[in-house]
Amino acid sequence: MFETRIDFSKIFTVPNILIYFIMINLLTFFAMWLDKRKAKYAKWRIKESTLFFLVLLGGGIGGIAGMYIFRHKTQKPRFVIGFPAILIFEILVGIYYGFFF
Repeated sequence: MFETRIDFSKIFTVPNILIYFIMINLLTFFAMWLDKRKAKYAKWRIKESTLFFLVLLGGGIGGIAGMYIFRHKTQKPRFVIGFPAILIFEILVGIYYGFFF
């Protein structure tokens, strides 16, 4: 009677995916700016795990851009190596799924 099926092919369209990646990268960029600003004024900070989580969600470009534009976390190897490594991994996974599925 109330059978509803979700058609994922209508949700995961190229425009929707692009919008998602633009938004998550802007959010990650903003988080890097906000954390740098809070660090300058010795106020509440965003957890490093939260920044990494945003990058894992697809915000690698925004995270890397924010890191170097605001000169924030650039002395921490965990970020300098981690953010690009996550981004490269996500690109490789995207290429794999693009070619093989």
